[in-house]
Amino acid sequence: MGADTVSIASAALLLFLILDPLGNIPVFLSLLRSLPPRRQRIVLARELLIALVVLMLFLWCGKYALELMHLREESVSIAGGIVLFLIGIRMIFPPPEGLMGEMPDGEPFIVPMAIPLVAGPSGMAAVILMGSNDPARLGDWSLALMIAWAATAAILFSATYLYKWLGQRVLVAVERLMGMLLVAISVQMLMDGIATYLQVKGP
Repeated sequence: MGADTVSIASAALLLFLILDPLGNIPVFLSLLRSLPPRRQRIVLARELLIALVVLMLFLWCGKYALELMHLREESVSIAGGIVLFLIGIRMIFPPPEGLMGEMPDGEPFIVPMAIPLVAGPSGMAAVILMGSNDPARLGDWSLALMIAWAATAAILFSATYLYKWLGQRVLVAVERLMGMLLVAISVQMLMDGIATYLQVKGP
């Protein structure tokens, strides 16, 4: 039980880092600033729920999607590692136009809040790998995803308060730190994918 608990906690922490709620605070505030406060909460709740549904679908159905497209798990691991590496680099060295570039006007719907800011390609790849590598523990991975999502939701619903309390400089510093962690995780995903490929291919 102890090992399972650690695994769930580790998976939840990994997913929390990938969801990057602290780094998303300035972007979400910018996207929602034109809406009245009550509408902001409704839109945020809707987008978070959409992101959760998308990630759950990839967690539970990702294995079958890989089989249908004849993709191997190590391919997803390598691709996810590359995407995660690029996102981590952009978090450490953000471009002048921001992490996600220019944002569309009007009320956001699915894009870019739910996808790709919360349920991004690296998050999708991560949950697919969790479900594919150990399908017997889909319940555990679902719990880990729910924990990470709940923590993300709590932070984003408190975005205005946190932004005023921590300030932009602290949020930027935290985002840089999370970017460094994501780069390290992405390198591990890449190495694991390459190692698995070499083992399967054989000498």
